[in-house]
Amino acid sequence: MKTDIQRAAPSRAASADETGLPLVLRVEPVLHLSDDQLLALCAMKHELWIERNAEGELLLMPPAGSETGQEEGEITRQLGNWAKRDDSGVAFGPSAGFRLPNTAVRAADAAWIRRTRWEAVPPEERKKFAPLCPDFVIELRSPSDRLRDLQDKMEEWIANGAQLGWLLDPEPRHVYIYRPDQPAERLEDPDRLSGDPLLPGFVLDLREVW
Repeated sequence: MKTDIQRAAPSRAASADETGLPLVLRVEPVLHLSDDQLLALCAMKHELWIERNAEGELLLMPPAGSETGQEEGEITRQLGNWAKRDDSGVAFGPSAGFRLPNTAVRAADAAWIRRTRWEAVPPEERKKFAPLCPDFVIELRSPSDRLRDLQDKMEEWIANGAQLGWLLDPEPRHVYIYRPDQPAERLEDPDRLSGDPLLPGFVLDLREVW
């Protein structure tokens, strides 16, 4: 079953809101972190997931729970295996950060970039936060995530150049599909997701995820 949505209300809002996550650290205008300084901070605090939004605020999250980590691993495995066979692009896991056109530094649970775009980035830039937005992203909601926050993040990915995005919400088994210039679409308990035509032949088998 699928439904077009403008924005869905969080199914677990009360439990997620109690966590107070992500922790938002407002450092501007007192302190401005360059991309290199942010990368160094991420290396120092590798036990935290650190992103920066377009307002310069740092978003801090603890490591995912074990079950979420297993689900992330399965998602990146399937995308990575397809990308290796297809060879038209490069797949990334959750530790890869990207500097978006709006200056935010974001990471997705899984991402894919066309090879021509990736290879156009100078090698030295690839070692940092590559200055481009992935063509395709997957976000996986963990028990501590607010659905509204992830919906906002998905909209940010699309606004900055992503051509397709999937937001996976495991507990109700909902999938939210994002595309440019279209309302988000919600699928209820799908078995598979197809990446066609952007990712020809890629099918995410959700039965192996949840």
